Amino acid sequence: MKVIFISPYPTEGPSYRYRVEQYFPYLEKNGIKCVPRPFLSSAFYKILYKPKNIFRKCFYFSIASISRFFDFFRAFRYDIIFIHLEAYPIGPPVFEYLWAKFGKTIVYDLDDAIFLPRKKISYKIIKFLKYYKKIPTLIRLSREITVCNDYLKDYTSQFKSEEKIHVIPTSVDTKKFIPRHSYEANKQVPVIGWIGSHTTADYLDLLRSVFQTLSKKYNFVLKIVGAGQQFEIPGVKTNNHEWSLSRDLEDFHSLDIGVYPLPDDEWIKGKAGFKAILYMSMGIPCVCSPVGVNKEIIIDGVNSFLASTEEEWIEKLTLLITDPDLRKKLGLEGRKTIEERFSLRVSAPKLLEVLKTAHSAY
Repeated sequence: MKVIFISPYPTEGPSYRYRVEQYFPYLEKNGIKCVPRPFLSSAFYKILYKPKNIFRKCFYFSIASISRFFDFFRAFRYDIIFIHLEAYPIGPPVFEYLWAKFGKTIVYDLDDAIFLPRKKISYKIIKFLKYYKKIPTLIRLSREITVCNDYLKDYTSQFKSEEKIHVIPTSVDTKKFIPRHSYEANKQVPVIGWIGSHTTADYLDLLRSVFQTLSKKYNFVLKIVGAGQQFEIPGVKTNNHEWSLSRDLEDFHSLDIGVYPLPDDEWIKGKAGFKAILYMSMGIPCVCSPVGVNKEIIIDGVNSFLASTEEEWIEKLTLLITDPDLRKKLGLEGRKTIEERFSLRVSAPKLLEVLKTAHSAY
């Protein structure tokens, strides 16, 4: 079986890297030829969310559009067209419609509530450029659907029968993401960390007063990776770093405690809770907002902590800052949770079965 994987993002995009690319070795071993075709190049992705560089962005976008035009014809040589999110970033799903019209089998992967409106002006501009019925149309055109959680399953079931919808949690390769060899239980200055992207960096503002309060009593370092801006809090020792694929594992290994603050809204319900999954896969205990999938991943006080109010955040971070043994205990339980429920070992056979099902119905 030959499958072409159509995605907006290159390997630097986390949704593509964890929803698509990491499955290739397993799929190849099971007789599936995998050909990735991202819309954005790595060079384009590197500058896409940064200010300025308008002419370079326009140039890269033109090149990407031409490449995607050739992908349209290239896709006819494959048994299945696997589409992660969308084939083209603006307008109606023309490529997908024509592929389906000519009888090609499409498997569609949705891992975010991208069908919801966003408040920021930048998102409103993007919405204006997109066809508002795009996601429902993509769902209807596809033979099989994969989603990361039940919230997205409920949404897609409005447009597709439930037996065609498969929940495959966003998972992690537990052979690659492993706890550091030395836990350093006697480390005197714990590192509290957040690793993410500019799109979610605003959520860190939810914890400003929490970190200020904690800094008056305890000695710790706050490490922020990938925020795309300098995150500073008076009185809190903070290290800011750009995210780098080559340094990803190293950054996680440097943390003792992870934080995952989130607002409670519809957009978050479509999230995979993946930041918690990554922390826990590395044996890092975390404190997370009890919203969306986080409530399914975390058993409060067993494999990590959930915190709703500022008082709860302070209380639970205090426990982890002051008790290295508790950090180790929760870290080990968290690792066990990921191995059992959110590992590549568990999810890869599910994706393989979806592809086989789609191909057998061809």
